[in-house]
Amino acid sequence: MSGDGRRKSAAPGRMLRVDGVVLHVLREGSGPVCVLSGGLGMGWFDWDAVAARLAPHRTVVRFDRPGLGLSAPAPEPPTAAGEAARIAHVLDALGLPGPCTVVGHSLAAFHAEAFARLYPDRVTGLVLADGSVEEDPRPLLPRTVRTAWAGGVASVLSAAGVPRALGPAARRLTTRVLTVRDHPRDPNEAGAYRTSRVLRACVLENATYGHQAAEVAALRPDHPLDGVPVTVLAAYEGSETPRELRWLERQRALAARLGGTFAVAAPAGHLVMADAPDAVAAAVLTLTADPDLEGPRRGR
Repeated sequence: MSGDGRRKSAAPGRMLRVDGVVLHVLREGSGPVCVLSGGLGMGWFDWDAVAARLAPHRTVVRFDRPGLGLSAPAPEPPTAAGEAARIAHVLDALGLPGPCTVVGHSLAAFHAEAFARLYPDRVTGLVLADGSVEEDPRPLLPRTVRTAWAGGVASVLSAAGVPRALGPAARRLTTRVLTVRDHPRDPNEAGAYRTSRVLRACVLENATYGHQAAEVAALRPDHPLDGVPVTVLAAYEGSETPRELRWLERQRALAARLGGTFAVAAPAGHLVMADAPDAVAAAVLTLTADPDLEGPRRGR
């Protein structure tokens, strides 16, 4: 039992030092390699349902980015190129240097696309699961200014005890807002979101969001995908509000820009891996023509 009376669940996976940072890494299943990378502030457990569906067919790799989940913080704020390199180096540390499929959700869609453009020999396909879209990213403030401000905010909130007091509740509220189904709380969830380490990582990822989007946009002209198969899987709650329909059109336009296929997971909120794990798994398996799973509903 922990000191406050809550029983802690032993987390799966192992800790690996990658580029000087201790990361929490899981490797499951067998077969062709697939990397799962979650959006801003997410942990390894967000992919549990998808990993369970893929493990019979794929070697599934997932890891907590620095500061998130159980991983130690990094000395520098995140960049798209840096996160692409981290994916490559995690795979190297696991002895998996060959090509892989990368699934990037939300913010991590930038990392997945950057990985494909910077490491073209290591990619067999991309699935962008309700990935972030910025048609013309132009950050208003320099990265150093935004990260310095964000670090200061995180320090003040941590000193005030905000993560311990409100972190788990904020995580549960976020989950309820971004899903259309009820999902049980992971036993490791509260402990992760109660730490100042995770709060700081979330604040820094948010502060650098626009700069990461601009990095990826700058890569596109000179680093083509060269025929890498791409599926853009958009989450759709089922309403026909202008906001929902506009989001689908933006996702469809991203698929066209990347020369990929557009697909819809419905009903699903932004945490599509929780609401529609079958659709995410099918998008991965059909990307490389697996005959044993029917793909998600395709857009026209």
